[in-house]
Amino acid sequence: MNGQKNVVIILGFVLSISLIASAVSVMCVSYYNSQLQFELLTGICGEVVKQDPEARKIISAALKEYISGNIIVRAEDNILSVLGYHRQDFLGLAYRKNSLYVIIGFLAGVFLFIVTFLYRNKREAIRIHALAEYLEQVNIGKAVILSASGEDEFSKLEDEIYKTVIFLYQAKEAAIQAKNDFAENLFNIAHQIKTPITAISLSVQMIKQDFNNNYLGQVEKQLLRLTSLEEALLVLARIDAGTLFLQKKEVDVFTILVLAADNLQELLKSCATSVDIPELGEVAVIADLDWTIEAVMNLMKNCMEHGSGTVYCSYMQNPLYTEILIWDNGEGFKKEDMPHLFERFYRGKNSSGNGIGIGLALAKEIIERQNGTIRAKNRLGGGACFEIRFYSH
Repeated sequence: MNGQKNVVIILGFVLSISLIASAVSVMCVSYYNSQLQFELLTGICGEVVKQDPEARKIISAALKEYISGNIIVRAEDNILSVLGYHRQDFLGLAYRKNSLYVIIGFLAGVFLFIVTFLYRNKREAIRIHALAEYLEQVNIGKAVILSASGEDEFSKLEDEIYKTVIFLYQAKEAAIQAKNDFAENLFNIAHQIKTPITAISLSVQMIKQDFNNNYLGQVEKQLLRLTSLEEALLVLARIDAGTLFLQKKEVDVFTILVLAADNLQELLKSCATSVDIPELGEVAVIADLDWTIEAVMNLMKNCMEHGSGTVYCSYMQNPLYTEILIWDNGEGFKKEDMPHLFERFYRGKNSSGNGIGIGLALAKEIIERQNGTIRAKNRLGGGACFEIRFYSH
C-alpha cells in the first residue's frame, strides 16, 4: 500500500512539473508570436506608408478594426494567397525559436524531476542511515529515545522499531529482575531451611549424649516448621509458574471468616486468643473458598502473634467492592516495616521467632489473583489492621 502511494505521489509530482513547464513554454511562445506579428506588421505597414503616405489613414483604421475584432478574414479575401505567399513562408525562424522554447521547457521539467528524485533518494538514504545507527546503538546498549523526524514513509517503521526496542528493554529488565528475585529467594530459602536443620542436628546430638523427651519435642517442632515451609514454598512456586488454578464461585464472607478461625483453633487456644466475627448480614464474594481461607488464616495468625487476646473481624459491601477488615489491639506496625510487610521472607522487628516471612506474601498473591487488593495500616486507636477489598468488576 505504501509503495502504491509513493508511485502515485511521484506520478503526480512529475505531471505537475510537466504542466508547469508546458504552461511556461506556451506563455513564452505566445509572447514571441505576438512580438513577431508586431514586427511583421510594422515592417509591412512602414513600406506601404513609404510608398503611399496617403495609406496611413487606411492602415490605421484597418488595424483598429482588427484589434477590436470586427474584421473576419475569409479565404477569398486572403490577399497574401493571391500574391502567392503561404503560411510556410513565415514559419522559418519562428518555428526554430518555438522548437527551442519547447526543448528548453522539456529540459527544465526533466532537470526539476531529476533534482527532486535525487533529493528524495538522499532523504531516504539519510533516514535509513539514521535508523541503522539507532539499531547499532541498541545492540551495544547505548540507545537513547528515538526522536520523531516528521511524517514520511518511514514514520510507521520508526514507530514499530521504537516499540520493539522498548519491549526488548522491558523484557530484559524483567528478566534481570526475575533473576535477581530468584537469587534472593534462593538465598532466603536456604537461610530459612538452615535454621530448623541446625536445631534438629543439635537436638539429635543432645539425644545421643543424654536421652530426653524434651529434645524429641524440639525435633518434632522443627520438623513441623520445615513441613510448613515446604508447603508454603510449593504454593509460591505454583503461583510463580502460573499453575495455581483458583476455582472461583460465590462464597459467603461470614463463612470464610468462621472456617479460617476454626482451622486455627488449636493455635488460638495455645495463645489464649479468640476471634470476634460479627454477623453483619449476607455478604458474598466471587472467590476460591479454600485458598481465600488460607489467605485469611495467615492474616489472623499475624494479628494473633502481635495482638493481646482478641482478633477482630468486620466486613461490608457496596456497589464497587466487598471490604473485609481484620485487626488486633496490639502495638501496630513499625513505620520502617510498612513498605516491606508483603515481601517474601521479610520479618519485622516485632515478629515472633517461629515466623518464616511467607504468610503475608502468600495472602497478597492469593487475594490479588482474585481481583482483590490488600493493605496494611495502623488503627487510630491502636493495633494493626489488614484491609481486603474484592472488587465487583
